[in-house]
Amino acid sequence: MKKELHPVINEVNVRCACGSNFRSISTSEDISIDICSKCHPFFTGQQKFIDTAGRIEKFSKRYAAKK
Repeated sequence: MKKELHPVINEVNVRCACGSNFRSISTSEDISIDICSKCHPFFTGQQKFIDTAGRIEKFSKRYAAKK
């Protein structure tokens, strides 16, 4: 194998937006993620609803004037 061809692999701390931390390996120094297995709806069984009513009302109001 050639020297200095492969990247250095480090043990890193992965931080999630929900506050959980876990260790993994990566070529990066630190990793920040938005969602993990502790807060993802598939793993927790809880559904998170996003407010789409506001978007639909905006769309209807915008195109109702053109009729």
